[in-house]
Amino acid sequence: MRRRDMMGAAAGLTTGLTTGLMGREALAQRAARPAPAPTSPASTPLGPLDTSARHAVIIDYDTGAVLLDKASEERMPPSSMSKLMTMYVVFELLKNGRLRMDQQLPVSERAWRMGGSKMFVGVGTSISVENLTRGVIVQSGNDACIVLAEGISGSETQFAELMNETARRIGLRDSNFRNATGWPDPEHRMTGRDLATLARRIIRDFPEYYSIYNERSFRWNDISQENRNPALSRVAGADGLKTGHTEEAGYGLTASAIRGGRRLILVVNGLPSMRARAEESERLFEWAFREFENVVVFRAADTVEEVPVYLGDRATVPLVAGRDLVLTLPRQWRRNLEVRVRYDAPVPAPVSKGQSIGTLLIAGQGVPEMNVPLIAGADVDRLGMFPRIPAVIGRWFGG
Repeated sequence: MRRRDMMGAAAGLTTGLTTGLMGREALAQRAARPAPAPTSPASTPLGPLDTSARHAVIIDYDTGAVLLDKASEERMPPSSMSKLMTMYVVFELLKNGRLRMDQQLPVSERAWRMGGSKMFVGVGTSISVENLTRGVIVQSGNDACIVLAEGISGSETQFAELMNETARRIGLRDSNFRNATGWPDPEHRMTGRDLATLARRIIRDFPEYYSIYNERSFRWNDISQENRNPALSRVAGADGLKTGHTEEAGYGLTASAIRGGRRLILVVNGLPSMRARAEESERLFEWAFREFENVVVFRAADTVEEVPVYLGDRATVPLVAGRDLVLTLPRQWRRNLEVRVRYDAPVPAPVSKGQSIGTLLIAGQGVPEMNVPLIAGADVDRLGMFPRIPAVIGRWFGG
């Protein structure tokens, strides 16, 4: 048996099952082969960077800073990476109690006959949501996706509508889903930026399920299949998410890695081979971790400045960020960072804790400009009538 995207299957499988194993992510339906990658490099805060990916983006998980961008707003066929949306819907239903991991879903003939990468479900059987989840995440099973879609919405078409509704709600601006698997369809499209946003939401919204993306293999129907995400074995700290491949899309990967408490999310697509996908994703991850750092400018409760208060029962109010203010910067830019505070003083009492009363301006040579709202760190009550009199007179004569 030839080898493509996984090791060979057990003997005795039918020709249809063998085709599914050999294809893994390569779909039986052939579309036009991807065009050669454009020669234009990716843009980064450090200047242009060459990449063989047709689409690429790297973001910092905590700050949302974009470290690398190449056509990330261009709609593209996401292939099996769109299964991240399928699983977001499943995870949300599980979290809301509308679906259970031990719930059994029936396998239709349509699911059993589905081509491409397979979990190898048995027609007429029932499979738990827990096993189907691993079938999608680890084995990239198109058949497992169909079982989940039909079990949840009655049909894959209706499930795709649920995917679209959920995508719009969580901020995916340029995605349209026609199926649960990523099977080629001219209207089934995502952008690299949407894939990065989706990965970020999965990690943030479903920490109880995210660890499944780090599982290295899963066995079903006496067939053990390896997780094909190359970052898991090549990139230190990698723990997810999903590969993709069709003839039209080329080879793609949405991945995440964490080092020293700092997490990055990478999306690449349109690569010419599995090897190129593995090597390019590793190279870009290493570049991003090496060249950038997260700088804590202020902690949430740190007093940025004491602001004078007019007619308050205290003379000043602390100005705070209200959250940890962390910036993602190229390592050599820290020395160029300029921080200024802007506010109108004195602030008239009363002042409520959390009230916006200033702005932190962040800039510097080569540093992207940012305006961050600053808030009052405490309540300040207004003085009573008699204590206010000398304060008003003093302000009047003092100008």
